[in-house]
Amino acid sequence: MSTAILTGPPAPGSSLDGDLRSLGFDVRIASGAEEAGALLAAVPAGERVALVDPRFVGHLHALRLTLTDPRFPAAAAPGALTAQREARPALARALDAVSATSGNGAGAGTLTDGLTDSLAEALDADGVAVHRPQLGTLVATVPTDAEARHEARAAVEAVDDEAVRLRSAVKAHDGFFTTFFISPYSRYIARWCARRGLTPNQVTTASLLTALVAAGCAATGERGGYIAAGVLLLVSFVLDCTDGQLARYALKYSTMGAWLDATFDRAKEYAFYAGLALGAARNGDDVWALALGAMVLMTCRHVVDFSFNEANHDATANTSPTASLSNRLDSVGWTVWARRMIILPIGERWAMIAVLTAFTSPRIVFWALIIGCAFGACYTTAGRVLRSLTRKANRTDRAAQALADLADSGPLAGIAGRIFGRAGLALLPGFVLAFVAAGVVIPAVLVRPFGDSGTVVAAALYVMFAGAAVARPLKGALDWLVPPLFRAAEYTTVLVLAARSDSPHALPAAFGLVAAVAYHHYDTVYRIRGGTGAPPAWLVRVTGGHEGRTLLVTVLAALLADRGDDFTLALTALAVAVALVVLVESIRFWVSSGAPAVHDEGETA
Repeated sequence: MSTAILTGPPAPGSSLDGDLRSLGFDVRIASGAEEAGALLAAVPAGERVALVDPRFVGHLHALRLTLTDPRFPAAAAPGALTAQREARPALARALDAVSATSGNGAGAGTLTDGLTDSLAEALDADGVAVHRPQLGTLVATVPTDAEARHEARAAVEAVDDEAVRLRSAVKAHDGFFTTFFISPYSRYIARWCARRGLTPNQVTTASLLTALVAAGCAATGERGGYIAAGVLLLVSFVLDCTDGQLARYALKYSTMGAWLDATFDRAKEYAFYAGLALGAARNGDDVWALALGAMVLMTCRHVVDFSFNEANHDATANTSPTASLSNRLDSVGWTVWARRMIILPIGERWAMIAVLTAFTSPRIVFWALIIGCAFGACYTTAGRVLRSLTRKANRTDRAAQALADLADSGPLAGIAGRIFGRAGLALLPGFVLAFVAAGVVIPAVLVRPFGDSGTVVAAALYVMFAGAAVARPLKGALDWLVPPLFRAAEYTTVLVLAARSDSPHALPAAFGLVAAVAYHHYDTVYRIRGGTGAPPAWLVRVTGGHEGRTLLVTVLAALLADRGDDFTLALTALAVAVALVVLVESIRFWVSSGAPAVHDEGETA
């Protein structure tokens, strides 16, 4: 139970008391600053507390947005303020300071006008970031006389609170397919779920289970199974949209929900790839290399997105002619949708996969996916390279650290960086050294015979150049390319060596290994986006870092070149070990109280 303190008796005819109770608040009324402070102190330290001006007039959803969103330690709107556990001490100090300044620090006199606004400013000054939700057409005001109160109530009646709530449940800047083919009805599914007490996590889990059933249908290798798989995949995507809309509609955000939402999309997509590959194998068509290639391409593309955004998250003097051109294109409606569609976002991608699965073969599905995603990756990467070369920006230490964390460099890279950094190799730009590293190992595993000792030498050189690449802070214009180059090198090495192995089961084992490592990399991304930094250093050491795993796989291929089944067994063991370690640590982190909740905002009301 949360507590709301009204800073005086409600106005006659006001429904404020009932509105606050409907939002789950235990309502208390203070007759003065001293009593308000006493009531605040009496609320258990771990609970949320709100201070509300008794003259407040506004929509119930305006109060909901301000007072119940769990993502922010403090939030405010005209006439209303809330503070969670971490902001409670600052609120108590602010109340004492404001009361003393107003000469109202003792006794039972009425509290000053604009108290909540003054407290919000005091919290900001005390270093507590106060969230102020964008209310759009919703009303939240504190009228000072009868005429203003009448006008405010008329304004409340003129706006459909429920329609605003439904509209704001839809995520901002979604893709074409999601915006026009899913969201028009999925928001109503979200409302239906909210009215029946379902949680976003339950919907997210239902989406995962549906996708797993779809993967199972695809694994049958029969046309009926493929059709069912395509339909179920679309149903899973509808549920995937619904869980976020339910969270925004009901403001039911949680750290567990953030973790589920961040990881289940990849789990569903990769499970479906595996189902298609199994189904194709039943019909004598081995497409595991294509399935793994699609996964590698998709993950590397996402790492490009993450790295570029983190590198420029807080860049200063951020100007670029290409960015200006992009902004001008955004003013032309059709170009916005065209540019969103050609990069094949998740809605368009899943729709394409579902339709092609139902009516074609797994081989066609994977080739279409690889070609479409490769085009989208080239388009976005080229644009970002141009922006980076033409902008004038000074990147911060935070951005450099984020890129270093995304690089996932292990102990061997650390040693190589110290050795070759002193030798002067690290004076070259980081992205150049990363490009050289990838350019050494990938051609070697492609050209040299499987298990040849030359691939091990190439992998050792990869370690050397990769370590030198991160020996200095990654603040160069193109240093955001370092993490995706490392991902491409590691994943491609595993893919090529497994494909060239004599064992028919090496590629499925490699698929499992890359999936486990990719999970670790996605987990790193979402921790950084949540503001908590990278996973603990011990995890990177235990899993070897990208360079350690790359070297290990090439060594295993050389040692087990004549024993394909043993190479497959080694890849499987490595996949299981990595998966267990990263999953256990990830679950521990995301279910802990300190984990962040990362969510996209809905459209402004």
